[in-house]
Order: sequence, then structure tokens, then C-alpha cells
Amino acid sequence: MKGIRIFTVLLALLFLPASLWAADFGLVAGMQGGLGNSIDNDDSRFDFKMDLWPRYSALIGDNAEFSISAGFTINADDDVFIVPELLLTEFSMLFGASGIRLGRINYSDPLTYVAEGIFDGAQFFYNSQTGNFNIGVWYTGLLYKKNAYITMTNDDEANFHVPLDFDNFSDTYFASRRMIAALGWEHPSISELLHLKTAFIAQVDLNDVDEKYNSQYVILKAAVPVNNFLIELGGGLEFSSGIGFAGEIGLFWLFPSVYNSRLSFTGKIAGGKADDIEAFNPITTKSYGSIFKHRMSGISVFALNYSSRFNQTTSGSFNASYFVRNDLGTFNGYPISADSGDGYFLGPEIFAGFAWNPFSDLQFNVGGGAFIPSLGDTAPDAKVLWRTELSVTLAIF
Repeated sequence: MKGIRIFTVLLALLFLPASLWAADFGLVAGMQGGLGNSIDNDDSRFDFKMDLWPRYSALIGDNAEFSISAGFTINADDDVFIVPELLLTEFSMLFGASGIRLGRINYSDPLTYVAEGIFDGAQFFYNSQTGNFNIGVWYTGLLYKKNAYITMTNDDEANFHVPLDFDNFSDTYFASRRMIAALGWEHPSISELLHLKTAFIAQVDLNDVDEKYNSQYVILKAAVPVNNFLIELGGGLEFSSGIGFAGEIGLFWLFPSVYNSRLSFTGKIAGGKADDIEAFNPITTKSYGSIFKHRMSGISVFALNYSSRFNQTTSGSFNASYFVRNDLGTFNGYPISADSGDGYFLGPEIFAGFAWNPFSDLQFNVGGGAFIPSLGDTAPDAKVLWRTELSVTLAIF
């Protein structure tokens, strides 16, 4: 009954503004099924998920806009359950070269793995010839924990894995309670060559725990286009109980062909512990593997990707990644066990996918791959993890 009441409230919030302004409605429906093995046993395991995202937006006067969307996810794994979620809920207003955004809004740091996602709060921005400035403040404690994905501490991690219980909704639904503030600057074309982004981010732990984890981040990223090439370099420092660092490099080649192909090499480093250096600890968790899904802390990943559009409706991609741990203590997930050695090389992951868009509002995706620990020296006897998946997305506007 509690799930039905929450569903009804979200629908009311979604469609109430329709009586106030001319409405623009939309609905996106998605289904995804996957088959693979698990860490615990070798038996094949099937999972299924269906999502519904109704959306509403409206212009208010000449310089303001309101938009709201909800999400309803049906999971069928060990049990079948419905998860409601209020997604983007944004009021924005422009004042010439400046503006403000309020509500549940998107934010991403320049590296995209310190803080990325939807947060509750406000952001002010100002665009000028010297660059685009922004400042924002957000709260995370009202978000659905499985999508906010904030696991900075052991307490965060334990709360994240507690199953959702509608009889104990407040203690099992919401994400870690943290306040985030960010100040950013971006210039799209310095000397018509350099795209530069920088940000200062701070987060304050508001959870009811004895040991608080507060941190600050300084981030810088640059991109340089050269003919058909794009070069990206980025880095960040974290200040908490010590100093941590992160970095990234990207080389992208858009080579001319009848298939509109792109070849890229990327490397992302989230530093580990070493002497007075602490492991880099991002605010939101983002994994860079399709099968090897772990938080980027004390891990580096190097990836080679090829993607191509074969025709107007069909495209494909192939990705080969290799994961390395940066110290022997920060990361302790699979494939590490009591029998693991002191190696640093976790192993490669390969994944290929194809997409078919027979119509602009309908898309089919199929993909599959494997993570292979035997090609590393950390746990060469660990089993191969594999997965195949199929998804369908329909948009109605």
C-alpha cells in the first residue's frame, strides 16, 4: 500500500502543473534483460528490469522554463518490486547573460567521476567573453540511493546494500546525506584551440555517524582538437585526511570512412595510498566496466574503443579495457580473495554492442562480453565473469 501511495503522489506532482501552463508531455519506456554468471556461483542468472519515465515541461513567460519527470522501475531478480523515483525537477530562468536553476537538477564535474548525477539544490551561472562561470549548492539525502550511488565510507556502502523495504522506507530508500558545493569555470575556445574547464568542489558529511568524512577537490581538464584528432588531459586533487590524486588522458581519432568511425584510447587513474598520499575517494560512484563494476578508488583503467555507424539505423562498438589496482589495500572486491597474490594487474574486460534504430523513437541494443582475471597476476585462478544483455527503448512525445 505504501508503494501505491508513493506512486500516486509522484503522478500528482508530475501532472499538476499541466493546469497552469501549456504542457509538453513525453514518455520513455525501457526494458532490459540480462543473462550471465555471478561471483558466488557458476550458475547462469537472468535478470529483468523495466523503466517508465513520464516527462512534462512548459515555458513560463519569455525567460523561464519548468520541467519535471518521474521514474518507475520494475525489477525482477530474486524478487519482483517497484521502485518510484522523482527525477529531474527543474525551474530555470535567464537574466540576459546570467541565469539560475532550482530543484532536482543535473551536475557533472569536469572529470565526470568526482560528482555526477541529479542533486537537489540551486545553481547560478554567468556567461561572458572571459568564460562561463557557475556556482551551486546541493543536498543528496533525498535521492534514491541506487541511482545516486554515494559510497564514500563503509557506512555508506552498508546502507547502499540494504534492500528497499517500504515498511521502513525512510531508512532503506534514501542516499547518504551530504551537502555539496561547487564553483566552476569553463572556456570553450581559448585562442580558438584550447577548451578548458576547472572546478572547486567541497562536500560535508551530514550523516548521523561518529566519524565524518568531509573532502574538497580541485579539478582541471583541457581538450585540444587537431584536425581529426581530439586530445584530452585532466587531473584532480582531493583534500581530506590527506591528499589524493586522480588523472585522465584521452586520444580520439575520427577517421574518414563510409562508416563514420571513431577510435579512442583512454586512461583514467584514481590514485591509491602511498606514504602520505591517500586513496582518491570520489563523491559519487562511477564504474568504467560493463561487467567489472567497481568504484574508481585505488584503480586505474586503460581502454581501447572502436565505434562505427554502419548506416542510418545501425551502429556498433567494441571496447577492450584493462584494470590495475594502484595499491594493495584500497580495493578489495572481486577477484581478490584470501588466496589472491600481491599482484597489481586485475585483468581485462572485453565488451561488444550493437544498436538498431528502425525509427527515431525506437531503439534495440544487444551486447555481451567477459572479464578475464586469468590474464592478470592478482587472482589468475579466479573464474571468468560473462554477461549478455538486450534492451529496448521507446520514446513517445
